[in-house]
Amino acid sequence: MSDILEIIKARDPHEKEFFQAVGEVLDSVKPVLDQNPHYRQAAVLERLIEPERIVTFRVPWNDDLGNVQVNRGFLVEMNSAIGPYKTALRFHPSVNQSILKFLGFEQVFKNALTTMPLGGGAGGSDFDPKGKSDAEMMRFCQNFMRELYLHIGVNTDIVAGDIGVGSREIGYLFGMFKKLSNEFTGALTGKGLNWGGSLIRTQAAGYGCVYFAAEMLATRSMTLDGLVCLVSGSGNVAQHTTEKLIELGAQVVTLSDSAGYIYDPEGIDKTKLSFVKRLKNIRRGRIKEYVDNYPGAVYTQTDPGKPSNPLWTHRASCAFPCATQNEISEEDAYALINNNIKLVCEGANMPCTPEATALFLRKPILYAPGKAANAGGVAVSGLEMVQNSQRLNWLAEEVDQRLKIIMKGIHTTCLEAAETYGTPGNYFNGANITGFVKVVEAMIDQGVV
Repeated sequence: MSDILEIIKARDPHEKEFFQAVGEVLDSVKPVLDQNPHYRQAAVLERLIEPERIVTFRVPWNDDLGNVQVNRGFLVEMNSAIGPYKTALRFHPSVNQSILKFLGFEQVFKNALTTMPLGGGAGGSDFDPKGKSDAEMMRFCQNFMRELYLHIGVNTDIVAGDIGVGSREIGYLFGMFKKLSNEFTGALTGKGLNWGGSLIRTQAAGYGCVYFAAEMLATRSMTLDGLVCLVSGSGNVAQHTTEKLIELGAQVVTLSDSAGYIYDPEGIDKTKLSFVKRLKNIRRGRIKEYVDNYPGAVYTQTDPGKPSNPLWTHRASCAFPCATQNEISEEDAYALINNNIKLVCEGANMPCTPEATALFLRKPILYAPGKAANAGGVAVSGLEMVQNSQRLNWLAEEVDQRLKIIMKGIHTTCLEAAETYGTPGNYFNGANITGFVKVVEAMIDQGVV
């Protein structure tokens, strides 16, 4: 196992996020490898950590002043053993090859957990959507798609949105894809409802995260009703995690963005959440404006360079990190545990550092890794593809019910795998093992390719 990590370190020494993601999976699957020596003989680990394809390209575009700007675009197609790649696109200044390799690697196992025949990938650009006009956003997306369309398709690589890529961006991307490819297919998911999208797709990652949390609590005869919850982020996943928590009777007291967070001791209700949605999705403002409308709340500025975030120091029963990778440090994890946290359910991809994860796993709390808990987004993306193929639109209730069934199934398989390999109740190991076995068996069946 250590040999694999040394290979990554030697070959790509600056890819710390990818190194972290691989290390976490390797720790979980060691018992599987010990019981299946033919996996080692087939060099499945060496093949899993190497993307099948990486494409890097430039994206020139004109800003509103007529100046030419240039960004870098990426596409990392990690593994297609169980189906065409399902790629999440991220537009953010932090985007680099390491982050996209980690996201693609996580996506491989997440997609396997949904039981849908989809591989995993990630793509995006170091372009910053903040402060950009709709016209600038459209020009960038159109030029980004001029290269991307060469590599995607309904049977090749299906693209969806991640951080910085919402319904507006998917619309611009799909419009250019349709023009260049001369076809209207489900090669992008997260489309508008009147042009091929699915009901519940926007809500899916957040709703699915809460459904998974509810299943976890049920194993201890608990429900979310009345529980105080900390939610980080204020984007799509955070908004709809909050929405479903409110619906199930929980009290959400925090939301955040990259500059700081708000703490509302009275709880964020439906009216307040509607304000946040308008603020973030339409006005594209900052979360600190929340306190201007709701003076009972407190805004605290945060520093990403510091080893802790005061958001996680508030007393609560449940924590839902829904912002970005490595947002919960070891110090934050101690703060949560000292406040008697009962559940940590990851809405973001790898939001806990390895030290925080190890601490949660040592304690008698319910801890769900993102590859299991936030799989609802890709699950409903898959359902959107089915509807596109059938030229049908399912009712919201039908899609939501299918999402519940999928999340319940992921919960069950994680528990079963953890039990089988000697770590009962460990969702972290269960998720990694379940996804790993499914993907590796497909790779072996298909030979050395």
